[in-house]
Amino acid sequence: MQGRVLIIAGSDSGGGAGIQADIKTVTALGGYAATAITALTAQNTLGVEAIEEVSAPFVAQQIDVVLKDIGADAIKIGMLHRKEVVEAVAGLFDRLDKLPPVVLDPVMIAKGGASLIAAEASEAIKSRLIAPHTHVLTPNIPEAEQLTGMKIDSLAEMEKAGRLLLDAGPIAVLMKGGHRDGAEIIDLLVTAEGIHTYSHPRIDTPHTHGTGCTLSSAIATGLAQGLTIPDAVARAIRYVENAIFEAPGLGAGHGPLNHGHTVGRFD
Repeated sequence: MQGRVLIIAGSDSGGGAGIQADIKTVTALGGYAATAITALTAQNTLGVEAIEEVSAPFVAQQIDVVLKDIGADAIKIGMLHRKEVVEAVAGLFDRLDKLPPVVLDPVMIAKGGASLIAAEASEAIKSRLIAPHTHVLTPNIPEAEQLTGMKIDSLAEMEKAGRLLLDAGPIAVLMKGGHRDGAEIIDLLVTAEGIHTYSHPRIDTPHTHGTGCTLSSAIATGLAQGLTIPDAVARAIRYVENAIFEAPGLGAGHGPLNHGHTVGRFD
């Protein structure tokens, strides 16, 4: 049940999000993680201080050599940062005979509020990745607002935005509800067959850095291991909940999760 997951994302020097969180998550859930790094960030729990670019051809080369040798049962995409990188990744996908399930976390805004994507890259993500290549799209509310151009305040608006994004091409859209107020967090999985609702109590803590990266990697691991989309999402949400609940309390800002919390005890 191992499952090979190729992670295409940026590096977080603080270890709480990005490639670092992705590798920890895939490993904790029993999968095998390979990576293609798209950018380097100098960041900690207080925010992102700098971003160092990785050339688009080198990002594509990382993906290509992994797929040719090790292969992948699922692909998770996180921070792409620039249009050139989006085009390089999409172009490589276009040439593949068979693409494994792709989980796309449209990373656009860091927990501290810093933009993690150039403006023109957002449109490229919609047209070149979401439309033809994405299996599961996992936006939070600000990301969904940026992708759809609509304001999202209610569950009905979450569902509407999810359906708009579903029309763009993915098989499923997980609308994450953590940015809405309330003691309960409600996430909506929107598919052509209907809506799956996942509700869980909000944990009162500042230590939520990397939740989006962690969730999408957990979903990708589930798909790589043969779970259905609803089951992969349900397991991923439980995993993230426990990771938040057992967060180590590091840093003076938005601290990281405890990714190793429930190895063997999350099902």
